[in-house]
Amino acid sequence: MLIDVGQYLFRVDSVPSIVKNNLKLMYGDAVSNISLAPADYTISLKHDSLLRKFLKPQVTFYLGSNSPFKPLPASQSYPVMEWGMNWCIAATDFNRLIVHAAVLVKNNKAIVFPATPGSGKSTLSACFALNGWKLYSDEMAIIDLESLKVMPLFRPICLKNESISLIKKWFPESILTEIAKDTQKGDVAHLKVNSFSEYKKLLPTDIIAIVFPQYQEKTKTKPYKINKISGFEKLAANSFNYNILGSTAFNTIQRIVERTQQVEINYSDLSDVDELLTSEFTL
Repeated sequence: MLIDVGQYLFRVDSVPSIVKNNLKLMYGDAVSNISLAPADYTISLKHDSLLRKFLKPQVTFYLGSNSPFKPLPASQSYPVMEWGMNWCIAATDFNRLIVHAAVLVKNNKAIVFPATPGSGKSTLSACFALNGWKLYSDEMAIIDLESLKVMPLFRPICLKNESISLIKKWFPESILTEIAKDTQKGDVAHLKVNSFSEYKKLLPTDIIAIVFPQYQEKTKTKPYKINKISGFEKLAANSFNYNILGSTAFNTIQRIVERTQQVEINYSDLSDVDELLTSEFTL
């Protein structure tokens, strides 16, 4: 099985049937049964022993013959597969700047939302993407080192805990996997946003703003512009490959910060954030 996520091609050698079914649910036409075509990554999800297949079953993610993670409960198989795919990209792509962030686009203008703790990033991504914005990524911004354009990535959104029920309530027709309970991130389900045909229409896009959202219950939505030094530090701190790229990453982030606005937003109502961004950046 091959999965085309746009910027990368994954060959999936061996996975439990529930993972295979969820991959087809989330990726649709991006999944093919071709097995001999070149791929960027060859991955699998296996039981390491026959005993572990039946007694407290566990699975292990493999990139080729190597595993970067310890075994996890088989009930978490699909999240493990998605997290493993994230790791492959973040740990091996040194040709672009990779930032731990959501990317959403409206009227051909991209906003990057770095994934600071407690930000509500994935809930924001889902709500915006199902309400008129284009989702380029929920998990990582793939930024070209020369043009500084951000690339679209065809991946689902990872929802956690209360976010799952909120999205089901707000968007009852949305397509989600079954909930995986008690993972390292709590209860987890993955949300499909784009079809593969919709994704293929997305083009590399200029970044106009870096927004650092922070969810605070019962607070009024408030934006705070931050200075360029703070914007640089925050963006660099969320970059997966900053240390590897060295001066190239430094120069790339400096250019991004110089060309964009950096804003912190405290919020409790996502519709207010949508209205604020649309007004603030003339989207």
